[in-house]
Amino acid sequence: MRVVIQRVTFAKVEVDKKVVGEIENGMMILVGFENEDTNEDLSWMAGKITSLRIFDDEQGVMNKSIIDAGGDILCISQFTLHALTKKGNRPSYIKAAKGEVSEPLYHEFCNKLKNNLNKEIKKGIFGADMKVSLLNDGPVTICIDSKNKE
Repeated sequence: MRVVIQRVTFAKVEVDKKVVGEIENGMMILVGFENEDTNEDLSWMAGKITSLRIFDDEQGVMNKSIIDAGGDILCISQFTLHALTKKGNRPSYIKAAKGEVSEPLYHEFCNKLKNNLNKEIKKGIFGADMKVSLLNDGPVTICIDSKNKE
């Protein structure tokens, strides 16, 4: 399971020119799954994300979590996070879980984020052609892989 987290002042996702998810201050999360991902990966990642201290405190130091900051989350599925680019110029997505595996994982992950944050999670539409807009704040961008807990 891989995520790319961006601290944002604005983010939205559109499908067929219709906004399906939108937030102001918070995190825009791209998430991709592998076949080996488990409920343990989902729980660990949701806990890590909602505890990350990447929001400024009163002194301008990144010392607050999204919970402390009262921010929102926009979570979007993105299988291309598991692109293999070692050979040739065309990425391979063989490590990315197929839709029948990753869609339930995506919805369960969003539920875990919701439970940790204690508020609704805005989402894209799984498998849709989505257009994502955001204003990265900082910029702050963090990548996390549940199989490589650094």
